[in-house]
Amino acid sequence: MIQLNATFDLQQDVISSILKKEETARATTDVSDPRILHVERDGGVLYCWRGATGTTRIGKYDPHSKHNKLLYTFDKQVCVSSCSLNKEETLLAVSLTQKHRQEELLRPVSKCLTLLIEIHPINNTKVLKAVDCRVRVQFLHPDSVQTSVLESHLLLITEDGYVDQFHIMLARHEGYRVVMLNPDRLAKDRVAEDFSWVQWDSQNQRLYFLTSRERNMECVQFHPQRNCETVFELPLELPCNPFSSMSFVHLGFDHYYEDGREEGISLVVFTDKTERSMCVCYSHPVYSRKEVRYTIAFVHKGCSKTFTVALDQEALCSSTNLQPLFFHTGHYVVVFLAGHFLHLLNTRQQDLLCYSFFLSGSDACLGEVGGSYVGGTHGGSSLLELQSGRMYTPTISSAHLMDFLHAERPEAQRLATLQCMLVYKGAEPEVERQVIDWICGDVLSFHSFDQIQEFILASLYRITHQHSLCLDMLLPYSSVFQKKELPVALTMIPGVKCTPALLPQPLFKGKFRNKQGFWTELQCVCERVKTLETLEPNPRFRTAHIQEEWSKVQAGVSSEKRKASHQRHLEENTKKVLSMVDTCRLDTSVVPLLFQEEDPQQKGLIGTMVDKLREHLNRHLPQLGKKRTDALVVNYVAKLLELVHHMLELLWHKYNLGPQVLCLKQQGSPEEWSVFHVMLRILEATKGLGLPLPPGYNSLLAVLGLKCVCRHSFLQFVDHSLLQLTEPFVSRLMKDLDNSDENEALKFSILKRLPEPMLERVCHLWDHPVSSACISRNYVSQTLQNVQIHQNQDKIMGFGLEDPEHSSLWPDFLPLSYLTKVLSDLEKKALNPFEEQENVDARFVEETALKQTLIELRLEDKT
Repeated sequence: MIQLNATFDLQQDVISSILKKEETARATTDVSDPRILHVERDGGVLYCWRGATGTTRIGKYDPHSKHNKLLYTFDKQVCVSSCSLNKEETLLAVSLTQKHRQEELLRPVSKCLTLLIEIHPINNTKVLKAVDCRVRVQFLHPDSVQTSVLESHLLLITEDGYVDQFHIMLARHEGYRVVMLNPDRLAKDRVAEDFSWVQWDSQNQRLYFLTSRERNMECVQFHPQRNCETVFELPLELPCNPFSSMSFVHLGFDHYYEDGREEGISLVVFTDKTERSMCVCYSHPVYSRKEVRYTIAFVHKGCSKTFTVALDQEALCSSTNLQPLFFHTGHYVVVFLAGHFLHLLNTRQQDLLCYSFFLSGSDACLGEVGGSYVGGTHGGSSLLELQSGRMYTPTISSAHLMDFLHAERPEAQRLATLQCMLVYKGAEPEVERQVIDWICGDVLSFHSFDQIQEFILASLYRITHQHSLCLDMLLPYSSVFQKKELPVALTMIPGVKCTPALLPQPLFKGKFRNKQGFWTELQCVCERVKTLETLEPNPRFRTAHIQEEWSKVQAGVSSEKRKASHQRHLEENTKKVLSMVDTCRLDTSVVPLLFQEEDPQQKGLIGTMVDKLREHLNRHLPQLGKKRTDALVVNYVAKLLELVHHMLELLWHKYNLGPQVLCLKQQGSPEEWSVFHVMLRILEATKGLGLPLPPGYNSLLAVLGLKCVCRHSFLQFVDHSLLQLTEPFVSRLMKDLDNSDENEALKFSILKRLPEPMLERVCHLWDHPVSSACISRNYVSQTLQNVQIHQNQDKIMGFGLEDPEHSSLWPDFLPLSYLTKVLSDLEKKALNPFEEQENVDARFVEETALKQTLIELRLEDKT
């Protein structure tokens, strides 16, 4: 799971280089006892070694230029326990551990001697402190500030529990020599005192320490203008006497104090400027070798989690140290206990255990250094193996993550893997493509979560999180929280007990100079968390909020049941979203029909989602303002549509589909069937969350469905609302398919399932007698209704029906007009039997009538 990338090798990067130089100079080549001392802010590694003539030398390795530089040489063998170099590389601070020799037992010798040495060039050496306790030295490396004064600032951290800051004024002589001004009168300040644990953050120039009495963790921030201030304080519920001696963290490696190992519990602080996060990690005293306890305090989330892990008794035989190692990579805090477990905790999504990894057995290893003592350095983002002198940068391996997805593992681990790949690694196109391939190829569904729903929500969360961190607690990142009851498989880890707790509110002190700085932003995050928890226990937006509106859109609710203003409002929302969709990608898109249809159903759902999400953000973050809230909401929904379109594009490229997809006369290929299956799963996933789809999606799905499944199954899909008979699809069907018996039966079946308004619009597209009769019948019915309306209007206006100039009996439909005219002419020519006629032989008429009657009654022969 964790991949270690080597960044420094003492043997290859230093020793071999030293040997080459000494061989070139024909000097005695002997390099013994090389040791890493410290890592500065710029990544430079300070180290020492012993030469052939009994000297001790200190050098620096530059990781950028890959060059080594000799800093200083002691003419005798000394024990360097701490070392630091100023930013300009003109001063070197060294703390030496002095051991009593046999002949010096009667002479008082301090255990620790701290020196300040001029090395540009080597000139003067000043003793800063000679005490009987350990001392760590650390130069401040402030950000570049334009100043005409040359000065450096040095911290002395002592085992007695106090920190002094020395202000060293420098002067430049002869154009290149840098020397100290008044080295005998260096100004110093007391920064902190009475503490039992201290940690240096080189990247951000901060000093954390734990007060001995109150057991509060405080932080001192150092500024470029030679001043510092206490900016943060957090009470911690630590066990009594957590440290038997002073604990130094990230202040170099003392190889002469029990091999660099500190006694007591492990305590370390991790911060992330981009994430605005802070995590305090500490272990608990080991009272029994059956279990290990450790706590992760998520300061930016206002909570902590204490884990109790049962240890494998068979692996205890080879384990001597049961204090775990803490380090971090990305937004994961890693807890490692060699031979037992590897726990990766998600600092963004700490709500459930299923978003973190807990690995044991053969999975719980750190590559080559899995079995040896490892120390964290450089802010906890690098690892040092002291025995071999190698440094590594830990990262989460994408290849291992893909193996986890494909392997038969518990669903909680596969969910954590999917979330990690989408949120942490999702910005890499290759990783995203591999995830989509896995989703498309994995036909098995999970009981605890839906892969496509996780892909959509997690990807949207990552994209939105990059633009606005304030939405971190308000937008969903997983479909698990949409369930009424959480599956047990996602809430428990076998052999691990998790105890959550609320953290006390941290105290922010000082006047933050940078309004956009880390402490200001962390304070805003903590206050926002407190406010949201007060208003609502779970403030994340739930897609269930739009389920009712979704049902209305699905049912095709007419605008008469809504206010006209609300309908126009939804239409405006939809227009804003579609205008935000990346038109450049759509112009080169290989997926047909998407964003090319009106699709009033999906557009109505888009507008409804915008409305509901805007309402949610306005309720929880009113300080954002209307303009920014609208922009965030519209962008969120637009990214949702683009994400679905992106998935289909990858499918189109994967299966090499072309324009023939839309041809209904051809049978569906295996590739088209695979795409149809994935699109059907996407439809089910979005429907389950109540999310909209790009306009035209249902038409494309219906085309693929008609080609890939039999006609009977297709109609069943329609009846069960898995497929929708959209007007563009039915129009294409009527035009493309001929009138064979099978196609004719299909068209009749589809026409029966259409609503009346759509039937009237698409019926004329089918060249068939039935459709023509239907068109004529509808038109005659509509025309006669219009005639009746006109007659009523004529009566009201006082015109008689016999007035030919105002008569409405002549419709525009030619067949009906001709029929009416013929009947009218015949009526005019026919004789009226009630009118008297001239020259009529009445006798003849009577005889003729009698004769016809006899013929009809068949009585003519009898007469």
